[in-house]
Amino acid sequence: MRARVDAVLLDFDGTLVDTAPDLVAALNRLLEETGRAPVTFERFRSRAGEGAKRLLLRALAAQGERLGDAAVAPLVERLVASYYEIQTERARPFPAVVETLERFHAAGVPLGLCTNRYDRSTRQLLAHFGIGRLFGTVRAGDRVARRKPDPGHLREALADLGARSERAVMVGDGAADVEAARGAGMAVVAVAYGYSPMPVRSLGADAVIDDFAALPAALERLFPRG
Repeated sequence: MRARVDAVLLDFDGTLVDTAPDLVAALNRLLEETGRAPVTFERFRSRAGEGAKRLLLRALAAQGERLGDAAVAPLVERLVASYYEIQTERARPFPAVVETLERFHAAGVPLGLCTNRYDRSTRQLLAHFGIGRLFGTVRAGDRVARRKPDPGHLREALADLGARSERAVMVGDGAADVEAARGAGMAVVAVAYGYSPMPVRSLGADAVIDDFAALPAALERLFPRG
């Protein structure tokens, strides 16, 4: 596998780890504490990858409420603080993620994490699941000049790993991952089990996988031995 690709870059939320349950739980805690109705997990799971502010705004809009930035800002701070308190309670790596990452690592394939999540939270979760050691670089949203879908996010990770874009792949669950990869001149694989509110097969990825265990085979098809 090392001979096929120089690097595999990966999204976090909705790709490696199912973080939506804790985020929606924190959202509902905030809504109930402020006298608002909770939301259903089924309706808001697909929005978990959008970030705390957008998630909160959607929840408020669903109840016919629109607040200005000055009123929203303290609510977002409370939501983020609440989430940090419980972020490891329900979160779990998706099936086959840890084993497949271990396989890449053992084969000498450099792995990079490209997430719009903040660095503090990212590293806490990586440590919690014991997988931080597998990544040669971690580029969180507050540790890059511009976040996904800007391709610069991925280019910074590639530079860290000394990898060429034409010999690298991005793996994610949403439109931002596909757009960033295209802009960076990289191949892209989308996972079908993540948080995309759009049909994953409509995003234009080079391959779509239903199970993370299928990633090595997908890369063998995208990067055949020549």
